Amino acid sequence: MGLFELLLLAVGLAMDAFAVSICKGLAVKKITAKEYLLCGIWFGSFQGIMPFIGYLVGSRFERFISIIAPWVAFGLLTLIGGNMVKEAFSPPEEVKPEFDVKTMFLMAVATSIDALAVGITFVAVPVKVFATEGLLNVLFAVIVIAVITCVISMIGVKIGHIFGTRYKSGSEIMGGTILIFIGFRSLITHLDRSQALSDSETIFGMLIPLVGTALGAAVVYASRKLSDNIRMILIGGTSGIMISIAVWGMIEPAVMGLKARMDNGIIPVALCFCGGVLFQYIVDSVVPHTHVYAEITEGPESKLDPDIKVMLSEVIHHIPEGIALGAIYAGHFLKTEWISASTALVLAIAIAVQNIPEALFVSLPIREKGTNTGKAFFMGIISGVPIPLLGIITVIISLLFPDALPYIMALAGGALIYTTIEEIPQLASRKDNDKGAFAFVIGFAIVMLMIFV
Repeated sequence: MGLFELLLLAVGLAMDAFAVSICKGLAVKKITAKEYLLCGIWFGSFQGIMPFIGYLVGSRFERFISIIAPWVAFGLLTLIGGNMVKEAFSPPEEVKPEFDVKTMFLMAVATSIDALAVGITFVAVPVKVFATEGLLNVLFAVIVIAVITCVISMIGVKIGHIFGTRYKSGSEIMGGTILIFIGFRSLITHLDRSQALSDSETIFGMLIPLVGTALGAAVVYASRKLSDNIRMILIGGTSGIMISIAVWGMIEPAVMGLKARMDNGIIPVALCFCGGVLFQYIVDSVVPHTHVYAEITEGPESKLDPDIKVMLSEVIHHIPEGIALGAIYAGHFLKTEWISASTALVLAIAIAVQNIPEALFVSLPIREKGTNTGKAFFMGIISGVPIPLLGIITVIISLLFPDALPYIMALAGGALIYTTIEEIPQLASRKDNDKGAFAFVIGFAIVMLMIFV
């Protein structure tokens, strides 16, 4: 675990304390520097002490832990992160405004229990910031965690005092997502026997699409409604990008990859393409979701919140994108001759660009229905989370079974095309659909040029 991963881990662990600090700030009518410091010191200290205790306990069993080390790290971080995401959707608990020793001690322990388990993972996934090994790196790690938690907690008190609890759920969701992401990354590093993976490239490559999602969702703070013309242009552009990724980024490389093994690679590619279509159709059929602008609800009947159904419509769209991103990065890291070195980055950027309007199509409709801006923003963010997570899962599978990579790419291509076709009728249903059609062509051409040039 390098410095970048350590910083991500520290931020993720601090989210529980951040959420509680927001509630503390909300409960205080008049806030002073004393309240800031109390929250920061209490939460930061325990967030640093707990992982150190976990490391000392774990180091005694290092011989046993090393056998299943990456799986322990993956399991713990995924469990912790998943629990944080689950708590984000639970009814908010009442937080008392007292800052006395007893109250702060109990809250500091409660928000740092997760860090105790994370400390054990330092044995499984050693911190390597300095050239030396062992205790020095662990001490540096716990200090970083403590300082970051302290600062974030102080910020949380201020935000809570100003804005209230509207960011609480979002902070827990993002914190849990970060922990799950790091858990997947630790498993990838273990499974990569060929040493083909580059940690920094993996992290940045998988997070690039999520940046696009965040930018798109953030527009909800500046605008509350899209004009029909702008929406048609955005739908056309994103559809063109998706089809171009499917054809030139997935199907064409899959055919080239199988040509090196057999005389006619198009037949298995066509079969896997159909399998991808079927896979996406099944997902579309079993997940309740709402295409908000088309006013169509699909999937089984459900009592899910309407906002969640809107979000799930884009989650479904992002499933094949995550598989495609993971497949292309796996091909790059395995140094396949039929995937160029720049294709992985190009596709990550292309997916990020088309994620901007897709996040808009979640956040803006939810905001228009009266949901507060903070929740609408974070619902847009959540819709993009499947991309890095599924991308990492795909990389793991591809590293374990490298011969399956062309088939996975063909499957992703079919799924991408199926999910895009659902959007195209929204263009054809309008008389003045030329703008959307031209946007489709432009999006398709740009990605094609990026891949081959």
